Amino acid sequence: MFEGFTLDRVQLSEVALRVRYGGSGPAVLLIHGHPRTHTTWHRLAPLLAENHTVVCPDLRGYGQSSKPETTPDHGPYSKRAMAADCLELMRALGHETFRVVGHDRGGYVAFRLALDHPDAVAHLTALDIVPIGEALARCDANFATRWWHWFFRAQPAPGPETVIGNNLSLWYQDGPDQMGQDSWEDLQRALSDPRTIHAMCEDYRAGLGIDRRHDDTDREAGRRVRCPTLVLWGTRSDLPQIYPDISAVWRAWIDADLTVRGIDSDHHIAEDAPAELHNQLLTVWKNLDIG
Repeated sequence: MFEGFTLDRVQLSEVALRVRYGGSGPAVLLIHGHPRTHTTWHRLAPLLAENHTVVCPDLRGYGQSSKPETTPDHGPYSKRAMAADCLELMRALGHETFRVVGHDRGGYVAFRLALDHPDAVAHLTALDIVPIGEALARCDANFATRWWHWFFRAQPAPGPETVIGNNLSLWYQDGPDQMGQDSWEDLQRALSDPRTIHAMCEDYRAGLGIDRRHDDTDREAGRRVRCPTLVLWGTRSDLPQIYPDISAVWRAWIDADLTVRGIDSDHHIAEDAPAELHNQLLTVWKNLDIG
């Protein structure tokens, strides 16, 4: 995986992040989702690295990155905290401005990064999500049935951690054929650490509480993403079954050019359709004259 990339561990002010980076040209930050590590990008990153500097970290709590102690409000696992990590990482690597691509939980981090640090993010791409605040404000029986795991993982510790940890193969069924052998093995190493399971549950606990409050506060204040934004969703994922008009959901949050498209993929777009994802990114970036 990641031929020609550098694997490193970068110490930041609060955490140390495992990160892989390579290529040359305009900087692109790729942020993975649950339960993946940065290796989920192993099919996309080399394509982008032909013309870009590509940075792929493990988020705090995930993979081989630090797993800080939590607090009653779950703030250490808020998307704001994770976004601040990403900004600090990119600056430590010498990138003051960059594009960001986030999938699943990493998409929420990318969205928060664009909202909180507009001068740093030149372009936002969100894969198979709508903002957390929107998801919870629109929650109905369909959402709760399809995405019940949001509410299960957010239950008080150690209940979810115990249930998940006692049967990892039931909870995380994607195998080497979908993920790639090396990426799958990297995920298994991460999941074998009970601290990772706890941190991932903290991510969801933050989602139902502090993350929603951050989104709601921004909405009330009229804060919107100021950079051009691409939203891609998998036509074989659950998202279009929950939100008939994904464009309308996102339009309320973007104060710039917005492109919303379905892509022939399941939820894990970078693993399932890396060539098409690469094409979509380059097309949008070229049309917006940002490289």
